[in-house]
Amino acid sequence: MAPWIAVTLALAGFLAAAHAASLGVVYTEGGFVEGTSKKIGLISPSYVDIFKGIPFAAPPGILEKPERHLGWSGTLKATKFKPRCLQLTLTMKDTRGDLDCLYLNVWVPHQSKSVSTNLPVMVWIYGGAFLLGAAEGANFLDNYLYDGEELALRGNVIVVTFNYRLGPLGFLSTGDANAPGNYGLWDQHMAIAWVKRNIAYFGGNPENITIFGESAGGASVSLQTLSPYNVGLIKRAISQSGVGLSPWAIQRDPLFWTKKVASKVGCPVDDTAALANCLRVTDPRAITLAYTLDLTNLQYPVLYYLGFSAVIDGDFIPDDPVNLYNNAADVDYLAGVNNMDAHMFAGVDLAAINKPLQNIVPAEVEKLLQDLTLPKGSVGSNVAYELYTANWGPNPSQELMKRTVIDVETDFIFLVPTQEALALHSMNAKSGKTYSYIFSHPSRMPIYPSWVGADHADDLQYVFGKPFTTPLAYRSQDRDVSSAMIAYWTNFAATGDPSQGPSKVPTSWLPYNTQFGQYLEINNDISYKSVKQSLRTPYVRFWAGTYRNMPYL
Repeated sequence: MAPWIAVTLALAGFLAAAHAASLGVVYTEGGFVEGTSKKIGLISPSYVDIFKGIPFAAPPGILEKPERHLGWSGTLKATKFKPRCLQLTLTMKDTRGDLDCLYLNVWVPHQSKSVSTNLPVMVWIYGGAFLLGAAEGANFLDNYLYDGEELALRGNVIVVTFNYRLGPLGFLSTGDANAPGNYGLWDQHMAIAWVKRNIAYFGGNPENITIFGESAGGASVSLQTLSPYNVGLIKRAISQSGVGLSPWAIQRDPLFWTKKVASKVGCPVDDTAALANCLRVTDPRAITLAYTLDLTNLQYPVLYYLGFSAVIDGDFIPDDPVNLYNNAADVDYLAGVNNMDAHMFAGVDLAAINKPLQNIVPAEVEKLLQDLTLPKGSVGSNVAYELYTANWGPNPSQELMKRTVIDVETDFIFLVPTQEALALHSMNAKSGKTYSYIFSHPSRMPIYPSWVGADHADDLQYVFGKPFTTPLAYRSQDRDVSSAMIAYWTNFAATGDPSQGPSKVPTSWLPYNTQFGQYLEINNDISYKSVKQSLRTPYVRFWAGTYRNMPYL
């Protein structure tokens, strides 16, 4: 099709749609796409256009970088989510998904009778330990966790979600050029670049793209801002419960795990070229099933069994992430954690913390610290134990000891690396601004003890507006939390300042700096008192300073 014909058709579709507050058929680099239009409300209705299953790359090869999609003829009906990338089921006994999985979804809000233009764009990267997950998230019937409708309409932003490869197919690496790894990160980059090139056709501003994600998605967001390949593509970024400095974000010994997979599927392990070539012609489902995460009878904390994640490949991640913050100097960055982010992990490592009738003893807390600090030996664990038990007194309560277990793992796995990332971003920033938060709205899981705070992933339901989507399942205070988070997140996407923008917020959020360490505590009672300083400074100093400088055994 000649370019002038495509432009004419696209313009005609745009003008026709303007009367119905719908984009209609949209032109993209791959061809025309048509989604669905949804009317919200009666008296002063809003509208949202939803496009599901747009390919942003060609079906990928095994252990190969993604390539651009060749496009399609006619108009692509973008009305259904595409299969997730091939991965284990939750039971880890089977697989689900497909190799042909590199698709994205777009939600475009319209607040009046005319279609929107020049909107901020928010691109979501899901979590799941680089092992599980999908663009649409978990679902109950047609209610998907990562449905972008509420966020788009309430924040007046375009929301994009996409799939990326996971597990061995996404992150297996031989540690050399034969299978360098980071295929899932390349998928993410490809999606971001597609948004940059095409989002203007949907009414988005390609110069105002915010990437945001949680857990492995939060770490991915961080690593995407640090990669030289994304300089100029990303304007802002939000990392929730995960950064590139997290101890699980970078696999330092990828060949160890690659050999385990190779041996299970019958590939050679003594020659990395032969190993990689063998895997490329092996059934991808067999490769996926060759790595499972058994959460029973673990010898060490579950953290140390997460085998597949990003690697320092000398290319997409050219150096240790601590040395790459100059690449994010002009990116506005907002990051934080949940106040009991590691409760989920601590419950695997020491199951008694969730059993009110089952007690723990100080020796079990000490053993956990010894296991976490194994690379530094007894000196590291002894100093850590003294720090974390300083407020115990002679007869600590069960609640106090169990909280301490969660604090230890939350600090080590999530909070301290996030504080380090914020400090490095702030110190290397040019035009980029830095914001820090902690989310403390308590978990609503009825099986947990009443004292449990915000667990890992508890924040997701509020960012995506679930208290409004399913109001009968939530309280009014939960809607307050969701309203505040959507306002802060979308204001940040629009302006680079979570306090300034189209949405009203409960209180101003001061930027972070290394002198005072300002942060916002997010819960159902946000006021000026929620703006605080120096988040868990003694523990940050221990892990980031004292412990970091101890010699390895």
